[in-house]
Amino acid sequence: MEQLALFNSEELYEFPKDLLEFREHFLSREEADLLKDKLLHSTSWEQRTQKMYDKTVITPRLTAWYGDDRKSYDYADNNTSSANNWTPELFSLKERIEKEFGYQFNGVLLNLYRDNNDSVAWHRDKESRYGKRPVIASISLGQTRNFDFRKKDHHQSKYSLPLPHGSLLIMKGDLQEHWEHRIAKSTIPMKERINLTFRLTNGL
Repeated sequence: MEQLALFNSEELYEFPKDLLEFREHFLSREEADLLKDKLLHSTSWEQRTQKMYDKTVITPRLTAWYGDDRKSYDYADNNTSSANNWTPELFSLKERIEKEFGYQFNGVLLNLYRDNNDSVAWHRDKESRYGKRPVIASISLGQTRNFDFRKKDHHQSKYSLPLPHGSLLIMKGDLQEHWEHRIAKSTIPMKERINLTFRLTNGL
């Protein structure tokens, strides 16, 4: 199992590596190419809005939620969305991750970063619907983007992990309690990236 292989040794000493599992080539290139093309053109993508201070802004990415029984899902912005039924591809991938790593999931949140201007701000997936120590399995497809971490109470402790096409990153343990993460905007032109985050949530 590759664990944080792209961090240097000093950062490995600082970062609690037991909170992450990383598999750079979880999907083969062929598998990743086919899945990216399928999801890009067949997913029910939505453009959402969210509250930022006193303003309502458009979320700088597209999203979609798939899961069990088409029940509603509450986003962090307090908006509610009905889950789409599992597609064969997404359900098969869920079962594959569950079988290999021993975790259980009942939904997947998809994010489409269309170019270098799309992003997600610093945040923690710490809502009560995920439980106290949530496990989130994240598959990356398409453009490699840096996944940034910083300590919640010490922002100088900040590290980046590039997530390439077909990679799998599992966040677990107390990561959401003590660390924030983001995908930042970039000044470098970039192509599409799709991120699949498999979760076990009480929202379903």
